[in-house]
Amino acid sequence: MRTEVTLREILREHFRAERWSLAASALCAVGFTLSELASPWPLKIIFDYILLGRSWPESLSFLRALADASATAAVVVISLALLVIAAFRGLFAYLQTYLTSRIGHELVYRLRRELFAHLQQLSLSFHVRARTGELLTKVVGDTTALRDVFTESAINFSSHLLTVTGTFIVMFTINPRLAALVMATLPVLFYSLFFVYRRVKATARRQREREGQVASRLYEVLSALHLVRAYARERHEQEHFDLVSSRMLEEGVRMARLEAASARAVEVVSAAGMAAVVLYGALQVMEGRMLPGDVLVFTAYLASMYKPLRNLAKISTQFSKAMASAERIGEIFATEPEFHEDPHGIAVDSLRGEIAFRDVSFDYGDGKGVLKNVSFEIQAGERIALVGASGAGKSTIASLLLRFYEPQRGEILIDGIGIEHYDRESLRRQIGVVLQESILFGATIRENIAYGKPDAKQSEIEAAARAAHAHEFIVKLPDGYETIIGERGSTLSGGERQRLCLARAMLKQPSLLLLDEPTSAIDSESTAFIHEAIENLRRGKTMIVISHQFAGLEDFDQILVLRDGEIVERGTHAALLAGGGYYSDLCAHQESTAIRS
Repeated sequence: MRTEVTLREILREHFRAERWSLAASALCAVGFTLSELASPWPLKIIFDYILLGRSWPESLSFLRALADASATAAVVVISLALLVIAAFRGLFAYLQTYLTSRIGHELVYRLRRELFAHLQQLSLSFHVRARTGELLTKVVGDTTALRDVFTESAINFSSHLLTVTGTFIVMFTINPRLAALVMATLPVLFYSLFFVYRRVKATARRQREREGQVASRLYEVLSALHLVRAYARERHEQEHFDLVSSRMLEEGVRMARLEAASARAVEVVSAAGMAAVVLYGALQVMEGRMLPGDVLVFTAYLASMYKPLRNLAKISTQFSKAMASAERIGEIFATEPEFHEDPHGIAVDSLRGEIAFRDVSFDYGDGKGVLKNVSFEIQAGERIALVGASGAGKSTIASLLLRFYEPQRGEILIDGIGIEHYDRESLRRQIGVVLQESILFGATIRENIAYGKPDAKQSEIEAAARAAHAHEFIVKLPDGYETIIGERGSTLSGGERQRLCLARAMLKQPSLLLLDEPTSAIDSESTAFIHEAIENLRRGKTMIVISHQFAGLEDFDQILVLRDGEIVERGTHAALLAGGGYYSDLCAHQESTAIRS
């Protein structure tokens, strides 16, 4: 059984597994910072002790001997030190970028894997309410935003934080008064960053929602493009798409304005701090209280400190976007499945096919009872039809059998055992399903037929295709069974798609058959093929057919007539017609409609 997880648990587990890589990345950050802090000192040595001839301190006695021998040689050596420091800085930056990028990409992989698994566990009612484009944006876009934080912002933030901390320590060592002058500008900077963080986070969340709406609209229109063109609604859909896109544009412009305002505020404060330091430092040099090299080093450190502080404004917006994305991803993980798998569920290799509904009631959460105290029994090997008007509850009975939903009241038994006690996947493998809508994937024909039995041999796939009368048209295709069909089987006719779906069900060799009027939307030739294939498949198996057409129900063992979520009649076709009840009225109405058409 899969244990449900939260976003926080995934992050904690991921970083625990990557703790050594994180430690190595932290060491690289420290090495980079030390290299950054060391870079101005060769300039101070050249200016103060070689060009201006100041007295050498004891700590630099080894360079003093070299300078006494040859000032040019000393300048060359110290200049080469700049290259060495730059080389170390580049090496540490490369290693840190590589390590954190790998951690970030693996985090996205783990997040998307867990998200996909969790989405498959959620109920169909959740997916009916959710917008596909919004879910796609969360799985792809929001996880990418988190990756960007860990691959870019985390690197920059840690490096900037260490640089600022180290710079302050060195500046206080050089001149506490100048360092205190710099610290006076920090409250303004931090207020600006905090203000922008809060505003951008709210804007980023709205922008993500707008992106989800754009993706949803795009998905809906492209998946129904034939309908759009048939009704000449291209202009209307273009206007609607422009409206949704313009809302996303507004949020993007608002975010760009906030980022720009924050960056300019930081630049102004930084310039003010730099001007104050240069003015005060120059006065100190003129009074003989500081060396020019000290002012040069101090301003170099100040520039290296203000640069990461300016970048923190950008990083704060990235963190804001990431937090908004994390909240959206967390919403999915916070949605729990409506029912959980029994860890001790019964795994079955075959079923006899006895089915019993006992006082089953169900609604989709809106309080409108779809099934109301439904009870019936089906013996093994029987052929049963479920009939009734649209919305009577026929498809809901099929969904409950497949454990797409759980009933609010009553119990459902298969072979005398409540279906909640079966292993869900094992149970579904024993039910062959052929729906009115032919659902295929944009893959090869072989993969579509073998979808329910991926390890099937080619001979088994061909045998199922022959039994479904699909082999004949498959071999005429350019690549035969390796032909890649369009999304949802769009490159095939309705009859061809349905025969592939039937072959897929046959390959499973199920114990039960569940058919939702598989021949209602196809031509007469394909209908004859499918009826023949179904008769061969159903031998010795229980079969439940959701029927919208009453012709052909004469040979069924039992017909269950549903009305407003209740079984109002049951019996054979002849007995129900003789009774002159609701079923008889439905049949008469269908016959009269057929005559008028």
